[in-house]
Amino acid sequence: MPKSRRTIAVIGALDTKGNDFLYIKKEIEKSGHQPLLIDVGVLGEPLIQPDISSDKVALAGGSTLLELRQKRDKSFAMEVMTRGISIVMRDLYQMGLIDAGISMGGSNGTMIGTSGLRALPLGIPKVMVSTVASGDTQPYVGISDVVMIPSILDVSGVNRISAQIYAKAVGALVGMLEAEVTQPQNKPVIAASMFGNTTRLINRCKEVIEQNNYEVLVFHATGTGGQTMEALIERGDIVGVLDVTTTELADELAGGVLSAGPSRLDAAAKWGVPQVVAPGCLDMVNFWGMNTVPEKYKDRLLYAWNPNVTLMRTTPEENEILGRTLAEKLNQATGPVAVFLPLKGISELDSPGNLFWWPEANQALFDAIKYHLRKDIEVVELDCNINDEEFAQAITNKLLEFINENSQ
Repeated sequence: MPKSRRTIAVIGALDTKGNDFLYIKKEIEKSGHQPLLIDVGVLGEPLIQPDISSDKVALAGGSTLLELRQKRDKSFAMEVMTRGISIVMRDLYQMGLIDAGISMGGSNGTMIGTSGLRALPLGIPKVMVSTVASGDTQPYVGISDVVMIPSILDVSGVNRISAQIYAKAVGALVGMLEAEVTQPQNKPVIAASMFGNTTRLINRCKEVIEQNNYEVLVFHATGTGGQTMEALIERGDIVGVLDVTTTELADELAGGVLSAGPSRLDAAAKWGVPQVVAPGCLDMVNFWGMNTVPEKYKDRLLYAWNPNVTLMRTTPEENEILGRTLAEKLNQATGPVAVFLPLKGISELDSPGNLFWWPEANQALFDAIKYHLRKDIEVVELDCNINDEEFAQAITNKLLEFINENSQ
């Protein structure tokens, strides 16, 4: 069967990197698809003719190209073009005019390009060729599925190295675009939060939930995982939440590297989505390698989870704050909610005989939750570890009960 011709949005500064984008344009055409060139350059006239001018992008961002050139304020121009390209890409997709997106650039180009790519829904192919792709990409990728490809060299001309990178990037995008996706059976969706230290728990819960004809989306509690889960709940895609790995709250409190921000745990409460919550992995704060741990924490109980991840045990004082924070967030719930407390530890490491086992710290956490929690919210205390079968069965049964009651 012949492949259908799709339209690929190409976002780039055509005034300074026009030759690079001309190469991308030709590679897309060679693949049998159609490029749609969007200029985001503000310094000069484009070296190749765009389909959408930089002035149109600037207008969408609340200014004009003339104003940007007259101001000569790079920060202002970045703000306008970043906002504008997001609006342009969203509108193009909603009108059915584009099927995928690709961009290239340095740090500024990556900021603008990924802003446009992130405007496309999950599952729509999106590739960013970037000079900063080998570093911290979270500010560029966010909670989207943008694929970042290191440019190796600066995006500054086509040569023996860049030609390979550009061609392979287009090939990757075309491969995604043409891939046939076999959709699983459409079932109601439950979200669950998981960490390495609660993997056994979630695997067992997932097995039971799927037997009850639900689909389970498991979000790794790494900051972006929690943010993505909150976004999907906000979007109305989730019928129930098994939020039993709330560790991102600890990183937010202590300055760890895996915080999901201050709005973690807000979406389900706001929209009345049934939720079962546990203080999973609130015994730990995450840092990268041991040498990245802040000086003020050097004398704390630390554990090298792997060469790149260091865990720090939370104290009774921190746990009291975390318990109050968790309770105050759940107090905003407009739907059914229950809290489960595993009295023999809230992670694999926090179990009798293991490194993070600290009953006094856990008790401070549990006491704060119970003291600050709304009195009509059920609290269930179980004499087991969070990863034990008894705990998995109890929280799963409660969530399924909530969902069944909510659907009647």
